[in-house]
Amino acid sequence: MASPLLQRKSVDDWNGTKVPPGESQDIDLAITESYSGMTLRIPLHVRRGKEEGPTVFVSAALHGDEINGTGAVRSLLMAPDFEVTRGSVILIPVLNLLAFDRHSRYLPDRRDLNRCFPGTSRGSLASRMARVVFTEIVARSDFGIDLHTAALRRTNYPNIRGNMSIPAVRTLAEAFGSELIVNGVGPKRSLRREATAAGCPTIILEGGEVWKVEPSIVEASVRGICNVLRHMKMIEGEPITPDYQVVIEETKWLRAESGGFLQFHVKPGDIVKKDQPISTNASLLGHEQSVLTAPFDAVIIGMTTIPAVSPGEPICHLGKLPDGIQPASLRRQRKEGDGMESRLVDELASNVMVVKRKPNAESGENELPS
Repeated sequence: MASPLLQRKSVDDWNGTKVPPGESQDIDLAITESYSGMTLRIPLHVRRGKEEGPTVFVSAALHGDEINGTGAVRSLLMAPDFEVTRGSVILIPVLNLLAFDRHSRYLPDRRDLNRCFPGTSRGSLASRMARVVFTEIVARSDFGIDLHTAALRRTNYPNIRGNMSIPAVRTLAEAFGSELIVNGVGPKRSLRREATAAGCPTIILEGGEVWKVEPSIVEASVRGICNVLRHMKMIEGEPITPDYQVVIEETKWLRAESGGFLQFHVKPGDIVKKDQPISTNASLLGHEQSVLTAPFDAVIIGMTTIPAVSPGEPICHLGKLPDGIQPASLRRQRKEGDGMESRLVDELASNVMVVKRKPNAESGENELPS
């Protein structure tokens, strides 16, 4: 069932704390209570321009171990030149404080907060927290940007995800300026899906790993957030456009056929051709067991960072390139661009060992393109 439209709240009044146009204010939002009965509050920052305009929330650490977004939000908070001239921005560096304090993805009751929206005031701990987020943050916002990373033992090349069938979400996703946009409604009861259904178009950014603040991911996040705000004329400057932008309609996880130790032949963000080797599975003594290849022209959205696998474990997340888009063309555009995307590929690859696959005379395989 879709979320009902929210009863809007004013961004200038936070339960008695006033934030008039042209001013900024730190807010401690009561989210739940501890076992000892103490009120637990999440810190957020409201920054308002002097001119009327939209309100955008930017949240991070909805999963408590996904802190690349926390680094990005903090970068904006501490940037001396980040000045909102129109509208309002709500910056939340840690949305799920209980999980963050435990260095965990989940709440103490093992529930995933990002599967509990819009929440209820009489439900589980997670459901009650979700309801506070919905009624206190989403209800004050016109748009949302939620920052995520890959799950444990995986890394993601930065990509935007949103329901591209909704014009306002499409505009938001394209304005962010990421190379890759993955089209989809999102998981049931996730923040971005339910916020969008309630009248607050929301996108998410997936990038990097858990438990890290990676400089390149922070840079990509901050650039994208500022692109959205520039597009909406909320801050000064012109948006920075990517070397190219493609919308991914189909994704696929490649999985290990047998247990073994992997040699990776691709990096996060690489653009690959159909039948290009992705990884070689070998025994601990180096005897080759199998080779995974790309089933179609694709971009590497994400991959495991652990080379030891058992049968069925996910190895590589592929985004199928739209018909008519050639891998060689995208590689050339990236090479001729401003260098941001190429740096992302190289820096994310520092977390995995990538080797070229040796030519195989019998199969006619060639080395990977440089």
